[in-house]
Amino acid sequence: MGVAHRMQSNPAVLPAEGEVVHPMFLVVGLMIAVAAAAFVAMPLLSPESAASPTLPVDVTPLADLKRRRLVVYENLKDLEFEYQAGKIAPQDYQSLRQNYLGEAATLMAASQETEQLKETDAVVEREVVARRASRRVSPPQDYICPHCGFENPVPVKFCGECGTRIGSSGH
Repeated sequence: MGVAHRMQSNPAVLPAEGEVVHPMFLVVGLMIAVAAAAFVAMPLLSPESAASPTLPVDVTPLADLKRRRLVVYENLKDLEFEYQAGKIAPQDYQSLRQNYLGEAATLMAASQETEQLKETDAVVEREVVARRASRRVSPPQDYICPHCGFENPVPVKFCGECGTRIGSSGH
């Protein structure tokens, strides 16, 4: 009775003692095991890059200040709750409260400064756009092809787009 016949009748049956398993099955099984081990071990063996921390795409200095300010407010609320519950001594409460209020004030001032810089940047950007628009001049007629309207980058005798002669015949 061959291996193929026994596997057709009952696939859970292993080859009988003395019968040889085809080497291709062993190679494929070994390759799958190595691939699975590499897949599992890869995150453990890869170096963590501390030089380039990953930040969410939408993080801006203003959003970061707002997030930090909200954390400080939450800490103040938790501190107040712990004090009211009698878990914190009055002198510790006052000291921590002053620290949190000072940090909140610093963050608020930094947020206001960042917002003012943002407004100043917007004014500067508008001024730059206005100056660039005023400096724009139309190209000289010697650069524009009378046939196709192509604006050649330098004065030329023939259009770079269609080949028509540009300028006076005396060129």
